[in-house]
Amino acid sequence: MSESRQPGAPDNDWRVQYWKRNLRLMVGLLVVWFAVSFGAGILFVEQLNEIVIGDFPLGFWFAQQGSIYTFVVLILVYALRMDRLDEEFGVDERDAEGNRL
Repeated sequence: MSESRQPGAPDNDWRVQYWKRNLRLMVGLLVVWFAVSFGAGILFVEQLNEIVIGDFPLGFWFAQQGSIYTFVVLILVYALRMDRLDEEFGVDERDAEGNRL
């Protein structure tokens, strides 16, 4: 195996850092999603059901809609954060003039 293909080679160091930061972001977002869907929809449903919004208990709302809305927002957050990460590591998709593709 050539030296440039080895995992610890200097020219691959940015890829390792990029992947670590990507994984850290994904794990963080998945923890938030788990906390909202499992925590609010299952574990704390009794306490949340004491709060009523629009004739529906809040626990029911989180179980039915809240985790879906949270997931959509987390997708948006992931896309925006990955755009910034791509720019930071120079792997963003831009043409020669600097415009996004």
